[in-house]
Amino acid sequence: MRNIIITVILAVFSSFSLYGCSLLEKNDQSNSENNEKNSKLNKYEKENYVSIQEYTGEGFTLRNANKKIDDIVQESREDIVTAVELFFENQYNTQIKVHNIVSAIDGASVFVESIGEPHFYTFAIVPIDVKNNIIHISNVRSEEGQVENAIQGGLYAMAYEKDFKNLDNILENIAEEHPVTGTPFKVIERVKGNGYTTPYYFISTLGDVFDDLFEQYMENPNMTKKELNNYFTENEFDPDTLSFGIEFYMEDQKQKPNEEVYDAIFKTIEEAPNIPKGEYYVFLNDNFIDRIRGIGKKENTIEKTVPNGIIKK
Repeated sequence: MRNIIITVILAVFSSFSLYGCSLLEKNDQSNSENNEKNSKLNKYEKENYVSIQEYTGEGFTLRNANKKIDDIVQESREDIVTAVELFFENQYNTQIKVHNIVSAIDGASVFVESIGEPHFYTFAIVPIDVKNNIIHISNVRSEEGQVENAIQGGLYAMAYEKDFKNLDNILENIAEEHPVTGTPFKVIERVKGNGYTTPYYFISTLGDVFDDLFEQYMENPNMTKKELNNYFTENEFDPDTLSFGIEFYMEDQKQKPNEEVYDAIFKTIEEAPNIPKGEYYVFLNDNFIDRIRGIGKKENTIEKTVPNGIIKK
């Protein structure tokens, strides 16, 4: 993956070098197009960017969403909720509660939270035949690997409860000591669906160790924390197969992402003892989030990712 990223970057620079002269010749045209693009972007930002502290997920819309599905969802919400609850119980031995239902291109995406442990947020998809006004409640599905990843992250958090608590305390202290804030729980519940998630981070898993763990969980959904800890003791995994995406927002609406604040945050996490094993990526956004997409990352976001991710062993 790292080699692929480097190759893409080199390709971009090569293209710029090859076509630099051509671009200069079309400078006036490009400036005009850029001004028009920036004007549209500024209009979009004014209409759709809201302070992270004020955002509740209201207005969140999936790309290519079919608005005709909205009415169908509202009329049959109880049926959809029941179908999704049964889907998670039958497919994943997990009880869930539904937080939000939003229209997709040919169905509804249902954002859910698990009840109890392993704890996680994810979503399911309910196909809808708009033309015939039919909800295919018997064909509820999930995106490939999405729920599995969520459960794996939740199981890892169960296994290392103390380490996760320590990480949570460190990130909460950062928010108290610096002019930054995290993501409100209402946003996590209604629009994220990223697996094991807190106001400051979410987890992504990859590899055989976590796939095997999921299979064991499916056979024994009552795995204890001790059993999970023993599993990871006996089954070592590479730190880069589990990533923590840590995300902060500037607390003040007038403040852009601050390099000094970011460096202080990064250093604190880099030097933190007794936090879960994995690869850590740290992002600092300004105060605003796109209410339509539910995303805070922008061009001015400060980040350290590959190859500067932090690996804790």
